[in-house]
Amino acid sequence: MQTAFRGKHFITLQEWTKEEIDTLLEVSFDLKKKFAMGQRTRYLEDQTVFLMFFEQSTRTRNSMEAGITQLGGHAHYLDTSTMQISHGEVPKDTAIILSRYGHAIACRNCFWEQGNKYLREMAKWSRVPIINMQCDLYHPLQGLADLMTMQEKLGNLERKKVSIIWAYATTHKKPISVPLTQALLFPRYAMDVTLAYPEGYDLPDWAITQARANAEAGGGTFTITHDMDEAYRGADVVIPKNWGSWVTNPSSQVVDDLLQSYKHWKCTEEKMQLANKNCIYMHALPADRNNEVEDAVIDGPQSVVFDEAENRLHTAKAVMALTMGGR
Repeated sequence: MQTAFRGKHFITLQEWTKEEIDTLLEVSFDLKKKFAMGQRTRYLEDQTVFLMFFEQSTRTRNSMEAGITQLGGHAHYLDTSTMQISHGEVPKDTAIILSRYGHAIACRNCFWEQGNKYLREMAKWSRVPIINMQCDLYHPLQGLADLMTMQEKLGNLERKKVSIIWAYATTHKKPISVPLTQALLFPRYAMDVTLAYPEGYDLPDWAITQARANAEAGGGTFTITHDMDEAYRGADVVIPKNWGSWVTNPSSQVVDDLLQSYKHWKCTEEKMQLANKNCIYMHALPADRNNEVEDAVIDGPQSVVFDEAENRLHTAKAVMALTMGGR
């Protein structure tokens, strides 16, 4: 199948075929090997990517900035509070102008029921690829790095039990974009995916319908449970992470009675003993330590969170190399 990568928007992996995602992974592994060997990878010499952030970032900003530098290009970090966006400039105008100045526009906008719409509107008017650095619905850069990490650690992922598990946290009301992306992506690789959460922390109905369809097409399974132990039991991968109750309660209030009633949803050494012996613990970071997870787990031998975070660099480079400079 002939694929045109150059200029292709990277807003959700759902809009990329499995073959295209496989190519992204192959390029990611190649770039990681070359990075380890100190080989030059200046595939995007003198190209510019604009990084628009409506929220704070550590891994995403630095993986994108370091990545484009290693590809021979340059990143412009744009705090949207200092742009004319803060005075009402619409996404159409921003996209038209920035796409005339450079070679890609990357954006993080996680505002509920606004972020993805903003990216889609930019994509309508941009002459260069739009890269989603996380919105209210999707985090494709994280999903790709997660998939790469699982392939590194486990090899063939067919019929591996992967559990996406809600966990208690109080730092802020977090987007649903990471678990939603994982729920859509992992079943496409014939994994047995379990989504576990307490009632009230549902993902959108359309996402569950799509995840089940992906599982049927990909040869995996997709199961929902409200029993935390069931998710840990026999798992090959556990991803305990908080997300907000946006679907059932769009309030931005962080701590409420619903959240406080589920403080026991925490990744502990005891819970990890329910999983398979070689089960790996993953998290997109930053983790709310001692709320979401015990230090003994995240700093323990089953944790691969720092390898996972490193892979954000190599997958970001692959996305930019293909969408900005591919064929």
